[in-house]
Order: sequence, then structure tokens, then C-alpha cells
Amino acid sequence: QLQLVESGGGLVQPGGSLRLSCAASGFTLDAYAIGWFRQAPGKEREGVSCISSADGSTSTGDSVKGRFSISRDNAKNTVYLQMNSLKPEDTGVYYCAAGRMYYHCTTYEPRYNYWGQGTQVTVSS
Repeated sequence: QLQLVESGGGLVQPGGSLRLSCAASGFTLDAYAIGWFRQAPGKEREGVSCISSADGSTSTGDSVKGRFSISRDNAKNTVYLQMNSLKPEDTGVYYCAAGRMYYHCTTYEPRYNYWGQGTQVTVSS
């Protein structure tokens, strides 16, 4: 059974940091592009960042550029999202997803086949 499980969410004060993890079971993550998405209350889900399977290249959304970074540890079959300088507007449910892509990744959702259940991130004082 192919499964993605996110972890690492929680409550953090503005300016703080969190590291989210996306662990795969039933398949190897290095064969897939991995994307992180988030959905704030009352808003549509948006792409945050992605990392390709081919060369590890990444793409990050403008709203988090310079604060968030994505990485993968193939030995642990896990992808991470390091989130620094968190702001209240970063609050939401964060999802990871896996999709087959060649070369560069994209956060275009229809390209992703497998999704995790999400982890809540709340940035508040």
C-alpha cells in the first residue's frame, strides 16, 4: 500500500521554525517528485515547494521564498520542509504529495498521484 505520512506540525510563535517530514511507505520517494502544499482556513490549497526526482532541483513559491526550503533524504525515504521566520499567514494544514515527473518539478496539483493526510501548522503568539 502506497502511503505518505506528514509529521512535525504544531503551534509556534511568529519568527519561529518548524521542520515538517514526509515519510513514504510502499514505494521509494526518490523515483517521484515531491511537493508540499498548504491550505489555510477558508482558502484554496496552494503549492509551497517541490523537489524533483531527476536532479534534486527545487521550486519554491514567492510567499515563502527565502524562508522555507525543501530537501530529501533518500536513505530515510523522507522529504523535509524546513520552515523559518514563520508568520501567522503560514498557518494551515500542510500536505505532501508524490508524482511522476521528468526533469523539473511543479506544484501543479493534477501532476500528483499520492497525497498524505496533512499536518496542522499554527503560527500564533
